[in-house]
Amino acid sequence: MRKPTSYLVAIVILVGSGALAYYLVSLAPEPERSEPPPQVPFAQTARVVAGSGAIPVYGAGTVRPSAEIDIAPLVGGRVVWVNSAFQSGGRVKAGQAIFRIDKEDYLHRLSQVEAELESRRIALFVAQEESAFARTEFEQYSRQQQEAGASAGEPGPLALREPQIKAAQAAMDRVESQLSDARLALSRTEVRAPFNGYVRHESLDVGQFVTAGQAVGRLFASDAVEVVVPLSDADAGLIPGLWKLRAGDSRRRVAARAIARYGDKSYVWKGYVDRAEASIDQQTRTIDSILRVANPFTGGVPVDGTDESGNTPPLLVGKFVQVEIQGLAPESYFRVPRPALQPGNEVWTVSEDKRVSVVPVRVLQRVDDEAYVTGALEDGQPVITGGIQHVSEGMVVQTGDGVEP
Repeated sequence: MRKPTSYLVAIVILVGSGALAYYLVSLAPEPERSEPPPQVPFAQTARVVAGSGAIPVYGAGTVRPSAEIDIAPLVGGRVVWVNSAFQSGGRVKAGQAIFRIDKEDYLHRLSQVEAELESRRIALFVAQEESAFARTEFEQYSRQQQEAGASAGEPGPLALREPQIKAAQAAMDRVESQLSDARLALSRTEVRAPFNGYVRHESLDVGQFVTAGQAVGRLFASDAVEVVVPLSDADAGLIPGLWKLRAGDSRRRVAARAIARYGDKSYVWKGYVDRAEASIDQQTRTIDSILRVANPFTGGVPVDGTDESGNTPPLLVGKFVQVEIQGLAPESYFRVPRPALQPGNEVWTVSEDKRVSVVPVRVLQRVDDEAYVTGALEDGQPVITGGIQHVSEGMVVQTGDGVEP
């Protein structure tokens, strides 16, 4: 009897527990039901800006002299004077004497040649007088023969001493040439600067003996410098008339700027594209364009327009600079953020109803965080810059304004 009673108690407990659980569940409030959010991707956007004016072409290069030569005497001798400006970093002017060589030997040589020339003049005079005397004698002899009814004939060149005159004249011409050489050598004992410039380095002192052609220093021009700017063929194509430029031709110039940084400030110098190399660099596959900057040592203009120190630096040779060249000016183009430029040269635009359109564009230039393009775009039109990686024509997106489509 005990066993059936235990089963009965267990059954009663289970039934009671189930009834209590059902009662408690029935007392709970009904959960609120809401529609699931729409599965529309979120896209980051920016605005298209209509461009105007010339498209800048950016590059970089190192400043080099427009002209640089070795200073070497054309005659040898002992140096007796050196200009104090002729030292590393010194500045000299065109025609200014740089150093002098002892000219005593050259003066002595000049005196010898002058004396020799005087001797040759006398010899020529004697030969001419003897020729005139011989002609007079022959004329007298000819008259005597005519009176006697005979003919004297024509005198020969030797009888009139013409070869002696030519020999004396040739000897004098030779000595006159030697005199010109002696005077030229004397003038070359003073070496002058061929142009305004700075001394890169020198190795010359008073008392030093130098020989003709011996380099004693190096000088580079100060009136202008050049910057070699490697450009891709696409960038080179943006420079108007690049292949028609001729060195030194002032009628065709493409404006440019060189920007150099000194300390915490940047300075700019105006210049122009002078020419382009006629070959492509075999290693970098770029085209070298030559930027020319006049008066680089007068000091640059601060980029921000202010310089409290008032001591603007020059554009030094060997300085690495950024270059901005004034490129072509298309009638219509647009500036878009670089992230908006998609693979395949496409831009994804967003309409007012939040629908995406895929617009093919032609890329003219990529500069830092912007790209210059042409295509079926509008000023102020939103373009996708991030948030999604794939789109299809007409798909709906959310944008930063939070407005649902």
